[in-house]
Amino acid sequence: MSGSDRSLNVLAERVFYHPTGSDRLLSAALAPLGWLYGSGMWLRRRLAKRENFGVPIISVGNLVVGGSGKTPFVIALASRYEKVWIVSRGYGRRSRGLVEVSREGEIHAPVEASGDEAMEMARSLPHASVVVCEDRREGIRYAREAGAELILLDDGFNRVEIEKFEILLEPEHLPNRRVLPAGPFREFPSTAHHADLQLKEGRDYHRMVRVEHPGRRMVLATSIARPERLDPWLPEGVVARYLLPDHGWFDSGELKALLHRYRADSLLVTGKDAVKMEAFQLPLSVMKLQLEIDSAVFAATDRYLKEYHAT
Repeated sequence: MSGSDRSLNVLAERVFYHPTGSDRLLSAALAPLGWLYGSGMWLRRRLAKRENFGVPIISVGNLVVGGSGKTPFVIALASRYEKVWIVSRGYGRRSRGLVEVSREGEIHAPVEASGDEAMEMARSLPHASVVVCEDRREGIRYAREAGAELILLDDGFNRVEIEKFEILLEPEHLPNRRVLPAGPFREFPSTAHHADLQLKEGRDYHRMVRVEHPGRRMVLATSIARPERLDPWLPEGVVARYLLPDHGWFDSGELKALLHRYRADSLLVTGKDAVKMEAFQLPLSVMKLQLEIDSAVFAATDRYLKEYHAT
């Protein structure tokens, strides 16, 4: 990513999630474009014909760009069921087309082909299977033919052409409720009423973080959206930060130089970062994120599956 692209990325995250006075003026100026974009998405959703694939599908998505806990939510949900396949787009991967990442925990592709989030899910779920594909319908058909009894669609709320049970996640704080490019919303906020479950972080689910192999001196190295979300859980001993854009790829030489420059014992990383560093043989302190999810959520998904099989 070029320097100008990085600057735009930083500006967008600030306008969307931490706006200053001038940022609010910029957002207001872009609001007409957001209205046009939102109207196009509204029309697309209204005209869409939803396809039934003959297998229960639960979508976990959000209405905003940036992280809202989808990956750990999918992991928590998938761990409750058998013969479950996860279908993801594979954001940030260095491949195209359909790639089977894992089958019942056995890894079949490198992280470069899967993308970081898909690989984190595959590593975390020894009894589930993961496939990535730009065309989610193709991925669903592949999983169904492979014997899936339940499909979890990662980031699938705007896949309006697919018949599914919709779980919509909302971050705890959303100071800007405008539509792209004026704000972080992919569609009008009112679109949330299409979801079967509307869940808000801090109310319906909470984050829990533990650090594996903490060091005395650590460099935080991460490529997640809105890395400031990690601040409440950072342990003592973080002496520097190395931040890349969401889904960015690390260079082992640069990371080794950081460890040397700051006389650090380890790199402090998220699970999503760790899967991209497996081949580097560098000391890692991994922030393991889990979600504490209201039991009513699982009761609702169990009820959906029971009713699906009863019809």
